[in-house]
Amino acid sequence: MTKRYWNITFEEMMEAGVHFGHGTRKWNPKMAPYISMKRKGIHIINLTRTARFLSEACDLVFDAASRGKRFLIVGTKKKAADLVARAAIRARCHYVNKKWLGGMLTNWYTTETRLRKFRELRTEQKTGKLNCLPKRDAAILKRQLSHLETYLGGIKYMTGLPDIVIIVDQQEEYTALRECITLGIPTICLIDTNCDPDLADISIPANDDAIASIRLILNKLVFAICEGHSSYIRNF
Repeated sequence: MTKRYWNITFEEMMEAGVHFGHGTRKWNPKMAPYISMKRKGIHIINLTRTARFLSEACDLVFDAASRGKRFLIVGTKKKAADLVARAAIRARCHYVNKKWLGGMLTNWYTTETRLRKFRELRTEQKTGKLNCLPKRDAAILKRQLSHLETYLGGIKYMTGLPDIVIIVDQQEEYTALRECITLGIPTICLIDTNCDPDLADISIPANDDAIASIRLILNKLVFAICEGHSSYIRNF
């Protein structure tokens, strides 16, 4: 994997609050190598480590995107939801930003069945077929469509398992992470000081509560994916 320069600066990370971890009582001892100090009752993340692993993650997604690989971005907590959707749309990735449905990847057959139903209902709505049904039947199907849009809207065009999954909060998305581990899907995970850095393939130590911190990490990864896509199109 070729190393590239991704313009990751300490100034922008400090400004985004990437270095602020959780309180010292709420931490995982495995995170000790990624913590530089304690300050006013909170752990301070070592930004040298953050820059190193974020750069490695950018190299990985660039190489994957340049070979036409498929990405899934997962972040369902309120602070991350809109950022995840915008980042994924920019990078032409699939995403889950409302709720992770257990078995979404490990029980792919069921997910695929739901997606087919979702696409059928969308087509029926667009062509006006739903409006031709009795009001009661139409209302039931519209509620079903709304439910599927909420939980599967970000993966509606996904036709198979992703090649790489990017996870915004390890604690919040633990089920998704375990499914990826079970299936052997490589993961990139944003981890705060209360996380286990050994679970993901690439763990990026960073503040997973601040919107600015999440945005910065996602922006770097999305830029790398977009650059990779451009390289793929040029070489296709």
